[in-house]
Amino acid sequence: MQLPLQITFHQLPSSPALEANVRRRVDDLEKFFDRIISCRVSIEAPHRHHHQGRLYRVRIEIGVPCERIVVRRSPDEHTAHLDAHVAVRDAFREARRQLEDYVQRLRGAVKTHVRPLHGRVVHIEPHLRFGRIATEDGRDIYFHRNSVIGGIEHLEIGAEVRLHEEQGAEGPQATTVERIGEHGHHVEV
Repeated sequence: MQLPLQITFHQLPSSPALEANVRRRVDDLEKFFDRIISCRVSIEAPHRHHHQGRLYRVRIEIGVPCERIVVRRSPDEHTAHLDAHVAVRDAFREARRQLEDYVQRLRGAVKTHVRPLHGRVVHIEPHLRFGRIATEDGRDIYFHRNSVIGGIEHLEIGAEVRLHEEQGAEGPQATTVERIGEHGHHVEV
């Protein structure tokens, strides 16, 4: 972790046993994902319930690249939190689930829909079987004839296209190029 772990106790005295429990659980999270930037844990005993005694509230904030994971476990959600160690355990289980979801998104395991780029053909070398597209955001994207749906012979300079891009050895390149009509519809060729 880049920043030191912060553990705070509110409306209850600090507890070496609870602190050790939290540190062990944070270590487990770091073994699972070693790019955690920061972690703040707050344990609170807000008030005594008349019949139940103290119910503990735990809040965990985990800083990871480009995101913050926040877990709140409060007595309203689960009456088993009469024990602070149980409240900490449950909060860290939820933190682990959220961290696993974050790692899956990071690895691309969770599918996201990528909006295709739009552009216009600005250069074609039909005998060399490649061309270039100017995108809406002003970039110049290379394409090969194998990436053109319907064939490169059906494209001309100025044709509006939809494309998907990836980083090639010599810069951005289109993995698919599809000609579209005047109103954004696919043109049958």
